[in-house]
Amino acid sequence: MRGQRRALVSGTALALSAALAGAVLVSDQSEAHASGGLRMVVIGDSLSTGYGTSSAWAWPRLLDEREQGRLDVVNASENGDGYLAVGVDDGTFGSHAAAAITPDTSMVVFFGSENDMGEDPGELQAAALNDLESARRAAPDARIVVVGPTSFTDEPEPERLTVRDSLQAAAAQAGAEFVDPLAGEWLAGGQYEGPDGDHPTVAGQERLRNEMTRALGL
Repeated sequence: MRGQRRALVSGTALALSAALAGAVLVSDQSEAHASGGLRMVVIGDSLSTGYGTSSAWAWPRLLDEREQGRLDVVNASENGDGYLAVGVDDGTFGSHAAAAITPDTSMVVFFGSENDMGEDPGELQAAALNDLESARRAAPDARIVVVGPTSFTDEPEPERLTVRDSLQAAAAQAGAEFVDPLAGEWLAGGQYEGPDGDHPTVAGQERLRNEMTRALGL
């Protein structure tokens, strides 16, 4: 998230972040899953790494466990990144997508990001469109789903809505599906907001897993 990205500047802070929550889960890409399930790549930020809880409670991991081998979920998410925002390990959605998406990928989910709040809307839309089109070229038969930013309130700030609108426009241009957590108020509730006010609780991660299950029709 944005505050966390600004705070994690020293090597000590980066190391602590990784130790607490698995700052980057790109290493999941190299794990050989024996399930033989459909390959699903998740490109996201700290909401998808499990920051604030642990990587074991990240919604992609929970979804993988629920699907019991029907999906092979590859979590290529990094704390602090976005389409334009650069994460704690200098990655972006685009760089992680390029590294994780293979021709046999069946589904790609881009989740977020509020880290792009404050960026120029036109530049954000163009960056998202570029990443979506690159994903399509890398996996021509994949289902591509764009999930907008989330909020812990039912009255999200204008900058968050601007990010949502830019991503929705990019998804329409790219012929990708768009899912709007703000309209659905996915995390609008005190039980979902962690102590830092910026990341979900375990209940919040479970809520994200449940909402993604419904959104994807699983």
